[in-house]
Amino acid sequence: MTPERFRDLALALPEVEEREHQGHPDFRVGGKVFATLGPEGCWGMVKVPSDLQARLARETPDTFEPMNGAWGKQGCTRVLLKNARVPVLREALLAAWKKSAPKKLLKAYEDERS
Repeated sequence: MTPERFRDLALALPEVEEREHQGHPDFRVGGKVFATLGPEGCWGMVKVPSDLQARLARETPDTFEPMNGAWGKQGCTRVLLKNARVPVLREALLAAWKKSAPKKLLKAYEDERS
């Protein structure tokens, strides 16, 4: 997985915009950050629900791990890009997007999928 592929997957979700903070890219929906790329380009972060974070860390510990401290407790999960696989990363990005998306956008997205 490359940083460019991570970016493409994040930007493929509805109404996502790329911004920057602390010198590295972040991805937002409704103004809320749901994913970032680390400054070195070798890792990313997704902000997922705690149950998914636990499953990802358990099933693919070489790829996903909770961030340190309070950030990790809030669902921020480090993604080691060199080990990431598209289907699992897509699942994590979608879950992070859903966690941050405005309710109206989330309902429209869910209605489209029905």
